[in-house]
Amino acid sequence: MNPFALHSWPLRRPAVLGLLLCLFLGCMSWSEPLLAATGHAERAPIAAAPVDDAWRAALPRDAALATQAYLDRLPAEAVQRAKRYEEGGYWLQLWEFLLGLAIAALMLGGRRSARVRDWAQRVGRYAWLRDGLYGAVYGLSAALLALPLTFYRGYVREHAYGMSTQSLLDWGAEQMVSLGIEALGAALAVALLYAVIRRAGERWWLWGTAACSALLALMLWVSPVLIAPLFNTYKPLDPGPVRDAVLAMARSNGVPTDQVYVFDASRQTQRISATVSGLGGTAAIRLNDNLLNRTSLPEIRAVMAHELGHYVLNHAPEMLMQFSLLILFGFLFCQWAMRRLFARFGARWGTQAAGDVASLPLLAAVFSVFMLAATPVFNTIIRTNEIEADRFGLNLARDPHGFAEAILKLAEYRKPEPGALEEIVFFHHPSARHRIHDAMRWREAMGTP
Repeated sequence: MNPFALHSWPLRRPAVLGLLLCLFLGCMSWSEPLLAATGHAERAPIAAAPVDDAWRAALPRDAALATQAYLDRLPAEAVQRAKRYEEGGYWLQLWEFLLGLAIAALMLGGRRSARVRDWAQRVGRYAWLRDGLYGAVYGLSAALLALPLTFYRGYVREHAYGMSTQSLLDWGAEQMVSLGIEALGAALAVALLYAVIRRAGERWWLWGTAACSALLALMLWVSPVLIAPLFNTYKPLDPGPVRDAVLAMARSNGVPTDQVYVFDASRQTQRISATVSGLGGTAAIRLNDNLLNRTSLPEIRAVMAHELGHYVLNHAPEMLMQFSLLILFGFLFCQWAMRRLFARFGARWGTQAAGDVASLPLLAAVFSVFMLAATPVFNTIIRTNEIEADRFGLNLARDPHGFAEAILKLAEYRKPEPGALEEIVFFHHPSARHRIHDAMRWREAMGTP
Protein backbone atom coordinates (compact mmCIF):
# COMPACT_ATOMS: atom_id res chain seq x y z
CA MET A 1 0.00 0.00 0.00
CA ASN A 2 1.29 3.46 -0.88
CA PRO A 3 1.68 5.37 2.42
CA PHE A 4 0.92 8.65 0.65
CA ALA A 5 -2.55 7.35 -0.10
CA LEU A 6 -3.44 8.14 3.51
CA HIS A 7 -3.72 11.77 2.50
CA SER A 8 -6.48 11.09 -0.01
CA TRP A 9 -8.92 9.76 2.56
CA PRO A 10 -12.21 11.65 2.97
CA LEU A 11 -11.46 12.75 6.51
CA ARG A 12 -14.92 14.17 7.15
CA ARG A 13 -15.65 10.59 8.16
CA PRO A 14 -14.07 9.23 11.35
CA ALA A 15 -11.67 7.00 9.45
CA VAL A 16 -8.48 8.55 10.74
CA LEU A 17 -9.71 8.79 14.33
CA GLY A 18 -10.49 5.11 14.07
CA LEU A 19 -7.02 4.52 12.65
CA LEU A 20 -5.42 6.37 15.56
CA LEU A 21 -7.31 4.19 18.01
CA CYS A 22 -6.40 1.04 16.09
CA LEU A 23 -2.75 2.04 16.05
CA PHE A 24 -2.73 2.54 19.79
CA LEU A 25 -4.57 -0.71 20.45
CA GLY A 26 -2.33 -2.47 17.97
CA CYS A 27 0.73 -1.19 19.81
CA MET A 28 -0.72 -2.41 23.08
CA SER A 29 -1.65 -5.79 21.62
CA TRP A 30 1.77 -6.38 20.08
CA SER A 31 3.49 -5.33 23.29
CA GLU A 32 1.08 -7.10 25.65
CA PRO A 33 3.16 -10.31 25.65
CA LEU A 34 6.09 -8.21 26.76
CA LEU A 35 4.19 -6.77 29.69
CA ALA A 36 2.80 -10.16 30.61
CA ALA A 37 6.27 -11.65 30.55
CA THR A 38 7.85 -8.95 32.69
CA GLY A 39 4.96 -8.09 34.98
CA HIS A 40 3.58 -4.66 35.75
CA ALA A 41 5.27 -4.22 39.10
CA GLU A 42 8.36 -2.05 39.33
CA ARG A 43 11.56 -4.08 39.38
CA ALA A 44 15.02 -3.38 40.64
CA PRO A 45 17.79 -3.59 38.00
CA ILE A 46 19.19 -7.07 37.51
CA ALA A 47 22.89 -7.06 38.32
CA ALA A 48 25.53 -9.19 36.65
CA ALA A 49 27.09 -11.86 38.82
CA PRO A 50 29.73 -10.14 41.01
CA VAL A 51 33.40 -10.95 40.53
CA ASP A 52 36.71 -9.93 42.07
CA ASP A 53 40.14 -8.96 40.79
CA ALA A 54 41.23 -12.58 40.85
CA TRP A 55 38.46 -13.48 38.37
CA ARG A 56 39.55 -10.66 36.07
CA ALA A 57 43.20 -11.66 36.27
CA ALA A 58 42.27 -15.24 35.38
CA LEU A 59 40.36 -14.27 32.24
CA PRO A 60 41.65 -15.83 29.00
CA ARG A 61 43.97 -13.56 27.03
CA ASP A 62 41.94 -14.27 23.90
CA ALA A 63 39.53 -11.35 23.40
CA ALA A 64 36.61 -13.50 22.18
CA LEU A 65 36.84 -15.89 25.13
CA ALA A 66 37.15 -13.04 27.65
CA THR A 67 34.15 -11.32 26.09
CA GLN A 68 32.05 -14.46 26.42
CA ALA A 69 33.10 -14.79 30.06
CA TYR A 70 31.77 -11.30 30.74
CA LEU A 71 28.50 -11.92 28.91
CA ASP A 72 28.00 -15.22 30.72
CA ARG A 73 27.71 -13.26 33.95
CA LEU A 74 24.37 -11.77 32.83
CA PRO A 75 21.42 -13.67 34.32
CA ALA A 76 19.20 -15.34 31.75
CA GLU A 77 16.27 -13.26 33.02
CA ALA A 78 18.19 -10.05 32.32
CA VAL A 79 19.12 -11.16 28.80
CA GLN A 80 15.53 -12.12 27.96
CA ARG A 81 14.13 -8.90 29.41
CA ALA A 82 16.60 -6.78 27.41
CA LYS A 83 15.76 -8.78 24.28
CA ARG A 84 12.03 -8.18 24.74
CA TYR A 85 12.55 -4.52 25.51
CA GLU A 86 14.76 -3.92 22.48
CA GLU A 87 12.60 -5.82 20.01
CA GLY A 88 9.42 -4.20 21.33
CA GLY A 89 11.08 -0.88 20.56
CA TYR A 90 11.34 -1.84 16.89
CA TRP A 91 7.54 -2.14 16.74
CA LEU A 92 7.14 1.16 18.54
CA GLN A 93 9.18 2.86 15.82
CA LEU A 94 6.70 1.52 13.28
CA TRP A 95 3.67 2.60 15.31
CA GLU A 96 5.10 6.10 15.76
CA PHE A 97 5.74 6.37 12.02
CA LEU A 98 2.21 5.28 11.15
CA LEU A 99 0.73 7.54 13.79
CA GLY A 100 2.66 10.47 12.30
CA LEU A 101 1.15 9.71 8.88
CA ALA A 102 -2.31 9.49 10.42
CA ILE A 103 -1.92 12.85 12.19
CA ALA A 104 -0.80 14.45 8.94
CA ALA A 105 -3.80 12.94 7.16
CA LEU A 106 -6.11 14.25 9.85
CA MET A 107 -4.70 17.77 9.55
CA LEU A 108 -4.78 17.87 5.75
CA GLY A 109 -8.19 16.22 5.34
CA GLY A 110 -11.26 18.40 5.41
CA ARG A 111 -8.95 21.38 4.79
CA ARG A 112 -8.22 21.52 8.52
CA SER A 113 -4.63 22.66 8.01
CA ALA A 114 -5.80 25.31 5.55
CA ARG A 115 -8.35 26.56 8.06
CA VAL A 116 -5.68 26.91 10.75
CA ARG A 117 -3.55 28.84 8.24
CA ASP A 118 -6.49 31.13 7.43
CA TRP A 119 -7.10 31.75 11.13
CA ALA A 120 -3.44 32.62 11.65
CA GLN A 121 -3.58 35.04 8.73
CA ARG A 122 -6.53 36.84 10.32
CA VAL A 123 -4.85 37.04 13.71
CA GLY A 124 -1.20 37.64 12.84
CA ARG A 125 0.00 40.95 11.46
CA TYR A 126 3.32 39.73 10.08
CA ALA A 127 4.09 36.67 7.98
CA TRP A 128 6.55 35.25 10.52
CA LEU A 129 3.98 35.67 13.28
CA ARG A 130 1.30 33.91 11.23
CA ASP A 131 3.64 31.02 10.50
CA GLY A 132 4.65 30.87 14.15
CA LEU A 133 1.02 30.70 15.26
CA TYR A 134 0.36 27.90 12.81
CA GLY A 135 3.47 26.06 14.02
CA ALA A 136 2.38 26.32 17.65
CA VAL A 137 -1.09 24.96 16.87
CA TYR A 138 0.29 22.15 14.74
CA GLY A 139 2.97 21.18 17.23
CA LEU A 140 0.54 21.17 20.14
CA SER A 141 -2.12 19.29 18.18
CA ALA A 142 0.32 16.62 17.02
CA ALA A 143 1.67 16.15 20.56
CA LEU A 144 -1.83 15.81 22.02
CA LEU A 145 -2.92 13.32 19.36
CA ALA A 146 0.19 11.26 20.04
CA LEU A 147 -0.26 11.44 23.82
CA PRO A 148 -1.79 7.94 24.25
CA LEU A 149 1.21 6.34 22.55
CA THR A 150 3.55 8.68 24.44
CA PHE A 151 1.95 7.57 27.70
CA TYR A 152 2.30 3.92 26.80
CA ARG A 153 5.91 4.25 25.73
CA GLY A 154 7.14 6.68 28.36
CA TYR A 155 5.19 5.55 31.42
CA VAL A 156 3.45 2.16 31.13
CA ARG A 157 6.24 0.36 29.31
CA GLU A 158 9.08 1.93 31.30
CA HIS A 159 7.44 0.86 34.57
CA ALA A 160 6.78 -2.64 33.24
CA TYR A 161 10.49 -3.08 32.58
CA GLY A 162 11.61 -1.48 35.84
CA MET A 163 13.26 1.47 34.13
CA SER A 164 11.09 4.32 35.45
CA THR A 165 11.02 5.66 39.00
CA GLN A 166 8.38 8.34 38.36
CA SER A 167 4.89 8.56 39.76
CA LEU A 168 2.04 9.22 37.35
CA LEU A 169 1.69 12.74 38.74
CA ASP A 170 5.37 13.54 38.18
CA TRP A 171 5.30 12.06 34.69
CA GLY A 172 2.21 14.11 33.82
CA ALA A 173 3.77 17.31 35.14
CA GLU A 174 6.83 16.78 32.95
CA GLN A 175 4.62 16.13 29.96
CA MET A 176 2.89 19.47 30.50
CA VAL A 177 6.27 21.20 30.45
CA SER A 178 7.23 19.23 27.34
CA LEU A 179 4.03 20.26 25.57
CA GLY A 180 4.81 23.91 26.23
CA ILE A 181 8.36 23.51 24.96
CA GLU A 182 7.15 21.68 21.85
CA ALA A 183 4.59 24.37 21.06
CA LEU A 184 7.14 27.17 21.49
CA GLY A 185 9.83 25.27 19.60
CA ALA A 186 7.45 24.48 16.74
CA ALA A 187 6.41 28.13 16.52
CA LEU A 188 10.00 29.37 16.24
CA ALA A 189 11.12 26.60 13.89
CA VAL A 190 8.16 26.94 11.53
CA ALA A 191 8.44 30.73 11.44
CA LEU A 192 12.11 30.51 10.42
CA LEU A 193 11.75 27.57 8.03
CA TYR A 194 8.85 28.99 6.03
CA ALA A 195 10.37 32.46 5.85
CA VAL A 196 13.37 30.79 4.19
CA ILE A 197 11.30 28.46 1.98
CA ARG A 198 9.18 31.30 0.55
CA ARG A 199 12.22 33.44 -0.25
CA ALA A 200 14.12 30.54 -1.82
CA GLY A 201 11.37 29.52 -4.26
CA GLU A 202 12.28 26.40 -6.26
CA ARG A 203 15.53 26.05 -4.34
CA TRP A 204 13.70 25.78 -1.03
CA TRP A 205 15.21 22.32 -0.44
CA LEU A 206 18.72 23.82 -0.36
CA TRP A 207 18.02 26.83 1.85
CA GLY A 208 15.60 24.82 3.95
CA THR A 209 18.48 22.47 4.73
CA ALA A 210 20.57 25.44 5.84
CA ALA A 211 17.76 26.63 8.11
CA CYS A 212 17.26 23.19 9.66
CA SER A 213 20.99 22.82 10.23
CA ALA A 214 21.03 26.17 12.00
CA LEU A 215 18.11 25.05 14.16
CA LEU A 216 19.93 21.81 15.03
CA ALA A 217 23.02 23.78 16.05
CA LEU A 218 20.86 26.09 18.16
CA MET A 219 19.26 23.09 19.83
CA LEU A 220 22.69 21.65 20.67
CA TRP A 221 23.56 24.90 22.41
CA VAL A 222 20.23 25.67 24.07
CA SER A 223 19.12 22.24 25.27
CA PRO A 224 21.74 21.65 28.01
CA VAL A 225 21.57 25.27 29.19
CA LEU A 226 17.86 26.13 29.07
CA ILE A 227 15.79 22.97 28.59
CA ALA A 228 17.49 20.22 30.61
CA PRO A 229 17.33 22.27 33.88
CA LEU A 230 13.53 22.36 33.55
CA PHE A 231 13.46 18.62 34.24
CA ASN A 232 16.41 18.06 36.57
CA THR A 233 18.48 19.88 39.16
CA TYR A 234 22.13 20.34 38.30
CA LYS A 235 24.70 21.06 40.99
CA PRO A 236 28.50 20.90 41.28
CA LEU A 237 29.83 17.50 42.22
CA ASP A 238 31.34 17.47 45.70
CA PRO A 239 35.15 17.29 45.89
CA GLY A 240 36.43 13.75 46.06
CA PRO A 241 37.97 10.90 44.05
CA VAL A 242 35.31 10.97 41.30
CA ARG A 243 35.61 14.70 40.67
CA ASP A 244 39.41 14.57 40.77
CA ALA A 245 39.55 11.64 38.35
CA VAL A 246 37.16 13.22 35.83
CA LEU A 247 38.89 16.62 35.89
CA ALA A 248 42.31 15.00 35.55
CA MET A 249 41.18 13.22 32.36
CA ALA A 250 39.55 16.40 31.05
CA ARG A 251 42.60 18.60 31.65
CA SER A 252 44.97 16.04 30.15
CA ASN A 253 43.02 16.34 26.88
CA GLY A 254 42.60 20.11 26.81
CA VAL A 255 38.90 20.14 27.72
CA PRO A 256 38.26 23.71 28.97
CA THR A 257 36.40 23.19 32.24
CA ASP A 258 37.09 23.29 35.97
CA GLN A 259 33.75 21.90 37.11
CA VAL A 260 31.78 18.65 37.06
CA TYR A 261 28.00 18.66 37.54
CA VAL A 262 25.71 15.95 38.83
CA PHE A 263 21.95 15.82 38.16
CA ASP A 264 19.12 13.91 39.81
CA ALA A 265 18.10 11.52 37.04
CA SER A 266 17.12 8.93 39.66
CA ARG A 267 13.83 10.78 40.14
CA GLN A 268 12.91 9.62 36.63
CA THR A 269 14.87 6.50 35.69
CA GLN A 270 17.24 3.74 36.75
CA ARG A 271 19.56 4.31 33.78
CA ILE A 272 23.13 5.51 34.06
CA SER A 273 24.25 8.34 31.79
CA ALA A 274 26.65 11.25 31.39
CA THR A 275 27.47 13.94 28.83
CA VAL A 276 30.26 16.34 27.93
CA SER A 277 28.86 19.15 25.81
CA GLY A 278 29.71 22.67 24.77
CA LEU A 279 30.57 24.91 21.84
CA GLY A 280 33.61 27.01 21.23
CA GLY A 281 35.89 27.42 24.24
CA THR A 282 33.46 26.11 26.84
CA ALA A 283 32.57 22.62 27.97
CA ALA A 284 30.19 21.24 30.56
CA ILE A 285 30.71 17.82 32.16
CA ARG A 286 27.52 16.29 33.55
CA LEU A 287 26.86 12.87 35.04
CA ASN A 288 23.71 11.54 36.63
CA ASP A 289 23.35 10.35 40.19
CA ASN A 290 22.63 6.79 39.03
CA LEU A 291 26.15 6.61 37.64
CA LEU A 292 27.50 7.77 41.01
CA ASN A 293 25.34 5.43 43.07
CA ARG A 294 25.34 2.27 40.95
CA THR A 295 28.90 2.06 39.66
CA SER A 296 32.46 1.93 40.97
CA LEU A 297 35.19 4.50 40.37
CA PRO A 298 36.78 2.45 37.53
CA GLU A 299 33.38 2.28 35.80
CA ILE A 300 32.81 6.01 36.23
CA ARG A 301 36.25 6.77 34.81
CA ALA A 302 35.54 4.53 31.81
CA VAL A 303 32.15 6.14 31.13
CA MET A 304 33.46 9.69 31.50
CA ALA A 305 36.49 8.93 29.32
CA HIS A 306 34.06 7.82 26.62
CA GLU A 307 32.04 11.04 26.97
CA LEU A 308 35.19 13.16 26.90
CA GLY A 309 36.03 11.34 23.68
CA HIS A 310 32.90 12.70 22.03
CA TYR A 311 33.98 16.24 22.91
CA VAL A 312 37.66 15.92 22.03
CA LEU A 313 36.89 14.18 18.72
CA ASN A 314 34.40 16.93 17.78
CA HIS A 315 31.58 14.48 17.27
CA ALA A 316 28.83 17.07 17.77
CA PRO A 317 29.86 19.32 14.84
CA GLU A 318 30.79 16.26 12.78
CA MET A 319 27.35 14.68 13.23
CA LEU A 320 25.71 18.05 12.59
CA MET A 321 27.31 18.11 9.15
CA GLN A 322 26.37 14.49 8.47
CA PHE A 323 22.76 15.02 9.55
CA SER A 324 22.62 18.16 7.41
CA LEU A 325 23.52 16.03 4.41
CA LEU A 326 20.71 13.62 5.33
CA ILE A 327 18.29 16.55 5.58
CA LEU A 328 19.42 17.75 2.15
CA PHE A 329 18.63 14.41 0.53
CA GLY A 330 15.40 14.24 2.53
CA PHE A 331 14.24 17.64 1.29
CA LEU A 332 15.11 16.70 -2.29
CA PHE A 333 12.88 13.65 -1.88
CA CYS A 334 10.17 15.86 -0.36
CA GLN A 335 10.29 18.26 -3.30
CA TRP A 336 9.85 15.39 -5.75
CA ALA A 337 7.05 13.71 -3.81
CA MET A 338 5.16 16.86 -2.79
CA ARG A 339 4.91 18.11 -6.38
CA ARG A 340 3.10 14.93 -7.35
CA LEU A 341 0.89 14.93 -4.28
CA PHE A 342 -0.04 18.60 -4.73
CA ALA A 343 -1.03 17.92 -8.33
CA ARG A 344 -3.36 15.13 -7.27
CA PHE A 345 -4.74 16.21 -3.89
CA GLY A 346 -3.74 19.87 -3.40
CA ALA A 347 -7.14 21.32 -4.28
CA ARG A 348 -8.83 18.99 -1.80
CA TRP A 349 -6.40 19.97 0.95
CA GLY A 350 -6.49 23.71 0.26
CA THR A 351 -2.73 23.93 -0.14
CA GLN A 352 -0.69 23.48 -3.31
CA ALA A 353 2.75 24.97 -2.66
CA ALA A 354 5.73 24.03 -0.53
CA GLY A 355 5.93 27.65 0.64
CA ASP A 356 2.40 27.53 2.07
CA VAL A 357 2.60 26.81 5.79
CA ALA A 358 -0.60 24.77 5.51
CA SER A 359 1.47 22.13 3.69
CA LEU A 360 3.59 21.51 6.79
CA PRO A 361 1.76 18.24 7.68
CA LEU A 362 2.53 16.93 4.19
CA LEU A 363 6.19 17.95 4.50
CA ALA A 364 6.39 16.22 7.89
CA ALA A 365 4.76 13.03 6.56
CA VAL A 366 6.90 12.76 3.43
CA PHE A 367 10.08 13.55 5.34
CA SER A 368 9.20 10.84 7.88
CA VAL A 369 8.95 8.33 5.00
CA PHE A 370 12.46 9.29 3.93
CA MET A 371 13.80 9.08 7.48
CA LEU A 372 12.26 5.65 7.99
CA ALA A 373 14.09 4.42 4.89
CA ALA A 374 17.28 6.16 6.08
CA THR A 375 17.14 4.62 9.58
CA PRO A 376 20.17 2.35 8.97
CA VAL A 377 22.20 5.33 7.73
CA PHE A 378 21.15 7.52 10.66
CA ASN A 379 21.95 4.80 13.19
CA THR A 380 25.25 3.95 11.54
CA ILE A 381 26.42 7.56 11.77
CA ILE A 382 25.78 7.58 15.51
CA ARG A 383 27.09 4.06 16.07
CA THR A 384 30.36 4.82 14.27
CA ASN A 385 30.98 7.81 16.52
CA GLU A 386 30.16 5.73 19.59
CA ILE A 387 32.78 3.17 18.56
CA GLU A 388 35.35 5.95 18.13
CA ALA A 389 34.48 7.34 21.57
CA ASP A 390 34.74 3.85 23.08
CA ARG A 391 38.27 3.43 21.75
CA PHE A 392 39.28 6.92 22.81
CA GLY A 393 37.93 6.18 26.28
CA LEU A 394 39.86 2.91 26.54
CA ASN A 395 43.10 4.71 25.70
CA LEU A 396 42.33 7.49 28.18
CA ALA A 397 41.01 5.54 31.18
CA ARG A 398 43.20 2.47 30.43
CA ASP A 399 40.80 0.21 32.30
CA PRO A 400 39.08 -2.33 30.03
CA HIS A 401 37.47 -4.06 33.01
CA GLY A 402 35.85 -0.86 34.27
CA PHE A 403 34.49 -0.25 30.79
CA ALA A 404 33.17 -3.82 30.46
CA GLU A 405 31.46 -3.63 33.86
CA ALA A 406 29.69 -0.40 32.85
CA ILE A 407 28.53 -1.95 29.58
CA LEU A 408 26.99 -4.89 31.45
CA LYS A 409 24.73 -2.40 33.25
CA LEU A 410 23.51 -1.06 29.90
CA ALA A 411 22.41 -4.60 29.03
CA GLU A 412 19.42 -4.03 31.32
CA TYR A 413 17.67 -2.36 28.38
CA ARG A 414 19.88 -3.03 25.37
CA LYS A 415 19.91 -6.45 23.76
CA PRO A 416 23.45 -7.74 24.41
CA GLU A 417 23.88 -9.90 21.32
CA PRO A 418 21.82 -8.82 18.28
CA GLY A 419 22.29 -10.27 14.83
CA ALA A 420 24.68 -8.46 12.48
CA LEU A 421 21.92 -7.04 10.26
CA GLU A 422 19.79 -6.16 13.29
CA GLU A 423 22.64 -4.13 14.76
CA ILE A 424 23.21 -2.25 11.50
CA VAL A 425 19.55 -1.36 11.05
CA PHE A 426 18.29 -0.71 14.58
CA PHE A 427 21.22 -0.04 16.92
CA HIS A 428 22.46 3.54 17.33
CA HIS A 429 25.03 2.25 19.86
CA PRO A 430 27.23 -0.81 19.40
CA SER A 431 25.97 -3.96 21.08
CA ALA A 432 27.36 -5.10 24.44
CA ARG A 433 29.23 -7.93 22.73
CA HIS A 434 30.84 -5.52 20.28
CA ARG A 435 31.85 -3.03 22.98
CA ILE A 436 33.18 -5.55 25.48
CA HIS A 437 35.10 -7.31 22.71
CA ASP A 438 36.76 -4.00 21.85
CA ALA A 439 37.76 -3.62 25.51
CA MET A 440 39.11 -7.16 25.73
CA ARG A 441 40.97 -6.72 22.46
CA TRP A 442 42.58 -3.58 23.89
CA ARG A 443 43.50 -5.59 27.01
CA GLU A 444 45.01 -8.34 24.86
CA ALA A 445 47.01 -5.90 22.73
CA MET A 446 48.31 -3.88 25.69
CA GLY A 447 49.14 -6.95 27.77
CA THR A 448 47.27 -5.67 30.83
CA PRO A 449 45.83 -8.05 33.48
